[in-house]
Amino acid sequence: MSDTDLPIRKEANPELISGERYLQVQASPEFQELRSRLRRFVFPMTAFFLIWYATYVVLGAFAHDFMATRVWGDINVGLIIGLGQFLTTFLITGLYVRFANREIDPRASAIRAELESEIK
Repeated sequence: MSDTDLPIRKEANPELISGERYLQVQASPEFQELRSRLRRFVFPMTAFFLIWYATYVVLGAFAHDFMATRVWGDINVGLIIGLGQFLTTFLITGLYVRFANREIDPRASAIRAELESEIK
């Protein structure tokens, strides 16, 4: 579990950070850059996968002959594309984990450390 997933501990200082301070951090350029980087990855990847999945569904509904085309033995195009959906899911997950570890987590940790330094 990442340090950014853990709550700020009340025992560190009974005077927790105010909601106003959180709003200031949310409006900061560092936080805005963090959100921007996350969105630049998540939205295109989501659009790609939804289009890829919709294509599979449309082909399954309207291109029966194409999807039933045998490739090898009882394996047909529909089965290969269906398995490709799973592979794509794993690939996107791996890409996101790598992206988050390199881009998101260090920035989030820096913002959190700055905020926590105010209560110590």
